[in-house]
Amino acid sequence: MKAMVLNAYGEKARFDLVEVPDPEVKPGHVLVKVAASSVNTVDTMIRKMGKELELAPDTPAILGMDLAGTVEAVGDGVEGFSVGDSVYGCAGGLADLPGTLAEFLCADCRLVSHKPKNLSMTEAAALPLVAITAFEGLIRAGIQAGQKVLVHGGSGGVGHVALQLATHFGADVFATGGGEKQMALIRDLGATPINYKTEKVRDYVAKHTGDAGFDLVFDSVGGANMANSFEAAALNGQVASTVSMCELDLTVAHFKGLSLHVVFMLIPMLHDHKRETHGDILRRVAQIVEAGGLKPVLDLPHYSFEQVGDAYARLESRQGMGKVVIEH
Repeated sequence: MKAMVLNAYGEKARFDLVEVPDPEVKPGHVLVKVAASSVNTVDTMIRKMGKELELAPDTPAILGMDLAGTVEAVGDGVEGFSVGDSVYGCAGGLADLPGTLAEFLCADCRLVSHKPKNLSMTEAAALPLVAITAFEGLIRAGIQAGQKVLVHGGSGGVGHVALQLATHFGADVFATGGGEKQMALIRDLGATPINYKTEKVRDYVAKHTGDAGFDLVFDSVGGANMANSFEAAALNGQVASTVSMCELDLTVAHFKGLSLHVVFMLIPMLHDHKRETHGDILRRVAQIVEAGGLKPVLDLPHYSFEQVGDAYARLESRQGMGKVVIEH
């Protein structure tokens, strides 16, 4: 089969189109013909940093975590999937799991689910990693109808899904963005936009919560921005973070009695730990999509399989909105 392969890591690492052996279906797995994939920040980090990240695969490496495609073969012990099924999932591209930047992927059946019927393959491929991340963070933070929820980075890959899911769960949702296009997208997706470049935290907390703070803050920006999340949260509030690799003073969190939920959705893939939870979440997400509660936003343009390097560059440019997708 054809695959886009990295023979080395680094800032200027280049993807090469090569022929590699076709994968064979294994027990507990499904062989998927990949129709589309998408690029996530963790993919670009692996490409740049390589073995500085413990989760990076050995070179030559096939990256890519998200996919949508068609089941070509079903391994022993697999139930619920048949040849010809349309599926989506986050199933490879790290550690010893081959990636989705290839014609076929042998995927653990616990990491995939049936594709939402009302999405194209390209749209479905945009969802798995970001939807699992957003869903897990909101559920672990105990989201409830009627809460005031703040999403940091509401026009980004994870953020634009988190705000839609929070709305679906019945919350009153607000989201930060940094420009007119971002603000317009947030508004179109059903949340109240906040321009973090022009509005101070204390001002928008006063404006939107009467100084009480937000019941739940979903921080898809992380790092230094977590201090803003702590400031924006209500007493005994919930903070979910997807980027927590930093040193931070927890004094504000302490005196507010905040609960912090760190979301690292790659754990089931890296450690073969409760992988079935990913399939379960993807099934729930598909139901929400089919009910009209969630629609992925795709960055333009879409990229072809041979333009993988351009797709990675697009995400790294921070100029896009929503998800960068690759059509195979």
